[in-house]
Amino acid sequence: MRTLLFFISIVALSGCSASHYLKREIDRSAVLSQQHTGVSIARIGDQKSLAGYQDSKYFIPASNTKLFSFYAGLSALGDSIPGLEYLEWGELLIVRGTGDPSLLHPDLPHSKVFDFLKGRKDQIFFTPYHFENKRFGPGWAWSDYNDYYQAEVTAMPVYGNIVRFKSNPAGQYQASPRFWQKSMVRDTAVSGIEREELQNVFHYPKATGAQAVTRDIPVHMTDQLMLQLLSDTLKKEIKLINIPLEVELQTVNSIPSDSLYRRMMQVSDNMLAEQLMLLYATANKLPLSTEKAIAHAIEHHLADLPDKPVWKDGSGLSRYNLFTPRTMVALLQKIYGKVPQQRLFQILPAGGKSGTLKNLFKEEPPFIFAKTGSLSNVYNLSGYLITKKGKVLAFSFMNNNFTKPTADVRKEVERILTGVRNNY
Repeated sequence: MRTLLFFISIVALSGCSASHYLKREIDRSAVLSQQHTGVSIARIGDQKSLAGYQDSKYFIPASNTKLFSFYAGLSALGDSIPGLEYLEWGELLIVRGTGDPSLLHPDLPHSKVFDFLKGRKDQIFFTPYHFENKRFGPGWAWSDYNDYYQAEVTAMPVYGNIVRFKSNPAGQYQASPRFWQKSMVRDTAVSGIEREELQNVFHYPKATGAQAVTRDIPVHMTDQLMLQLLSDTLKKEIKLINIPLEVELQTVNSIPSDSLYRRMMQVSDNMLAEQLMLLYATANKLPLSTEKAIAHAIEHHLADLPDKPVWKDGSGLSRYNLFTPRTMVALLQKIYGKVPQQRLFQILPAGGKSGTLKNLFKEEPPFIFAKTGSLSNVYNLSGYLITKKGKVLAFSFMNNNFTKPTADVRKEVERILTGVRNNY
């Protein structure tokens, strides 16, 4: 009798009945019972779905949007990031940004753009003429201007468009870059570092506790401020000139592309994702416009997706974004076709090992390589799953409109996908 029951359970989890397994586990789940859930699973290289549950419904993707930005980057950029475009005009050097976020970024490799600018003897001018974005994306929360994850979007970021504050137990804060030290104000009315919304005055409390605290706070950026910061660091003046450059320009590459992709995906860095879409625009000779970059990417690289994405920003901060699980899986198939598996799995967070999946899927060896996506009442996971039989599956597990703790939803996603891994 036990042998018969075991055989039945294996059959129920194999082949096309993987959909029955998903439906059964989701329908029985007390955690997932009052929310919107959609799942799609497919074998790599197979256009037919292996399993699906409401996979044609649209969901807010949150940071799963970064998979779209990643694919856009793969479609437009080579091994190195284009860091700067320039025109030599007599004794003048006129430069413009490409959207590259790496210049003086505290968490990225040293940018060759810095060395290029430092070594020039010309008078340098910067033009922002081709930048068409606003500082925030559509649908972003205006009240999050002080939060580390919502740095402003600019043509040529410096220092990641943030200030990094570090405290010691004595209550002293140090700002990096040091340029901002003079802009700090002690304020007993605040519990953390708070920037005034429209000016760069940073209120800070007395630090407490035995451990040092590190906080990243976005800067309210302008072109003039960017040039002031850059000139201060280079020890040479760069001036502003707002003119179009409608001639062939030369390019300075900055950092390896994978170093940007890896940090963007591992820690879900919104700033890098937003700037990546401007890099896509640069590579396709578009104005620096996220909207135009997205429209171009959909038309030229994503027109064959099962359901047309509602794609509004690079990072997923916008709640206007809407994707279906089966479209996420189709995108993952495209990504897998562009990047060798070993390289791809080094870029994505690995279950139990790295990034946003370090505390989930802890089985050895790692069998999940995927991107998380979280907002309030939203938790999604999309990526690749390696079964015990060695098959590689693309999957998207999307959860919206839940009121239970996100940790509970994560555990259910982990439980159900582990079942797929163990039994398929």
